[in-house]
Amino acid sequence: MSLKQQIHQALQHHFGYSQFRLSQQQIIEAVLDGNDVLAIMPTGGGKSVCYQLPAVLLPGITIVVSPLIALMKDQVDGLLANGIPAAYLNSSQSQAEQQNIIVKALNGDLKLLYIAPERIPANSAAFFDFLRKINPSLFAIDEAHCISSWGHDFRPEYLKLAVLKDVFPHLPVIALTASADDLTQKDILEKLALHHPQVFVSSFNRPNIYYYIRKKKDALGQMSKYLAQHPDDSGIIYTLSRASTESLAEKLRGQGYMAACYHAGMDSGARNRVQEQFQRDEVKIIVATIAFGMGIDKSNVRFVIHYDVPKNLEGYYQETGRAGRDGLRSDAITYYSAGDIMKLKGFITIDGNPQQTSIARKKLDQMQEFCESECCRRQYLLQYFGEPAPAYCGSCDYCLSSLEEKDVTIDAQKLLSAIVRTGERYGPAYLIDLLRATGADKILPAHKELKTYGVGKSLKKEEWQWLVKQMLQNHMLARTDDQYGTLLLNDKSRSILKGEIAVKLVMKKENAEAQEEDAVYEKELMKTLRQVRQEIADAQHVPSYNILADSTLADMATFLPQKPEELLLISGFGDYKVGRYGTAFLKAIKDYCASHNLQSRMPLVKTKRERSTAPKEKKLSNTMQVTFQLFQDGNSIVEIAAQRNMSPTTIEGHLATFVENGELSITKFVEKDRLATILQVIKQSGQTIALKPIKDLLSDEYTYGEIRLALAYYKYVN
Repeated sequence: MSLKQQIHQALQHHFGYSQFRLSQQQIIEAVLDGNDVLAIMPTGGGKSVCYQLPAVLLPGITIVVSPLIALMKDQVDGLLANGIPAAYLNSSQSQAEQQNIIVKALNGDLKLLYIAPERIPANSAAFFDFLRKINPSLFAIDEAHCISSWGHDFRPEYLKLAVLKDVFPHLPVIALTASADDLTQKDILEKLALHHPQVFVSSFNRPNIYYYIRKKKDALGQMSKYLAQHPDDSGIIYTLSRASTESLAEKLRGQGYMAACYHAGMDSGARNRVQEQFQRDEVKIIVATIAFGMGIDKSNVRFVIHYDVPKNLEGYYQETGRAGRDGLRSDAITYYSAGDIMKLKGFITIDGNPQQTSIARKKLDQMQEFCESECCRRQYLLQYFGEPAPAYCGSCDYCLSSLEEKDVTIDAQKLLSAIVRTGERYGPAYLIDLLRATGADKILPAHKELKTYGVGKSLKKEEWQWLVKQMLQNHMLARTDDQYGTLLLNDKSRSILKGEIAVKLVMKKENAEAQEEDAVYEKELMKTLRQVRQEIADAQHVPSYNILADSTLADMATFLPQKPEELLLISGFGDYKVGRYGTAFLKAIKDYCASHNLQSRMPLVKTKRERSTAPKEKKLSNTMQVTFQLFQDGNSIVEIAAQRNMSPTTIEGHLATFVENGELSITKFVEKDRLATILQVIKQSGQTIALKPIKDLLSDEYTYGEIRLALAYYKYVN
């Protein structure tokens, strides 16, 4: 049997999957060939399989270095549920428990052993003697970004892990993390002393996560409304202070939610209890500081809410990535205010380390820009990590909003004039007060005599703030890189002031959340399957998602398998799980089908899998199909948007998918002459992703909708 056949067989047998995700197969092959590897994969992208599967195939034992006790326990529970012998050694165990694990390792009864990074330097001579006796085949370093002082979660104890290559120079090491920019990646490679490592950077995109940035105005009210619409969902709410976690959790409990708080100030016993309750779904909502989460591999987290804005985009990405690990639709909502940014700027100074302080400030500035930017959230996030992305994702607050272009040249000239007349010495707050003639006691007497004093009364403070931010982001304005943020003119500013350049900015109109797609599975059966899973989990004292993921239950409730061999075609069911749990689930499905006069739909599974592997075919969601049918029935884009309570922009995005795959003719949307002009500009610009560069080259009479649909047609014919 070839290596490829062996790893595919192991994937199906132990993990219940028929196909690898992202770069998993290449990473596993590199490890099995004896290479050192750095693997950067998105949270929920299947990093663990990259060392767990080689561990099954390699002789001896795999040593996994993991930073948190809870993470170790969760991983081991999952491995045992898959029939893979694994254990962990940490301070939560008694001496007798640890000795029992050591004996198992010495006897060759384990394939994976999880340890904390502290264990290696604390008693290195004795521990390395133990390692030599148990014959390790592979070292895996999880959360490898913790080794880098450039990263967002630096842990000094990780620095000593380079000793692994000193003591075992010929054993492969795989380092894994979900978020590391270029600088952090280089730091990991150097500090772990990896030998000629192969580096795999998978896409950072999490397509099932919907990103929303909301103004922090009555955030508790907004959040309560959201939770009321998702009463059965499990989620995490992040705040910056311990006191906030306690007060917010108490308020949510007062509203009837199963909520608990979690922060580093709680004793370890209390933290462990809360975490276990959350994993077992006894608590649905955790309100926590960033101390919570790295140890969680809970697959059915449906939402992550940032009640306070995070300090950096790496942390934001890691935390939002704890939602939707099972691949189902999940939400990431952040409540943002400039006031939060100002508070954070006061907290990030690192005494005696100006370099680290400078890094932290730069990362906070990027977080602020992300929250304030008028562009696709997903595109901004992916580009931050060096990954190209289209300007429209259809699943963030910007792309789901109605967009309109507004000519703000006159207002921009008023702002620039005020900057010039005050000597380019003031920040936005002072200049906005000057333009609006507010805060009279703050404005210098001489400035009250200026022509620009009070010329901006017609705009609200928030509108001026928006204009400043957009002009800065579009490089129509400059600012000093200090705490004052003094506004300065640049060449573009001077051209605007002279009337040589018009200022046209795209505005976002707030819209409702994206509509949930209608479930295609049998909802009552889904509830029954959840109950069966919970009973099995309770009997084994493990979290329910370690038995089967929600996505696996949804597939069963959709395709209605009737036999053990049909269960093997359901993603998430391997030989071991079919043998151990299959009977209970099959009985529930058969009973439901008998009472509802339903037959198995398993023939559809093959079709589904063939489609999922087609190289060029786009996945068409249920909501897209509904839009398509309504359009085929004679409804216009505006009529469909009104019927579905969606923005016309979203409907255009749906229909563009069908234009791109050739199912809809472009002539239904764009006249031939206008199409020819747009296509010519697309070729001229060389731009096949972003809409705005194309719009800038066209006259005002062309809409973003026409451009989006023409771009889809261009991709179809090319």
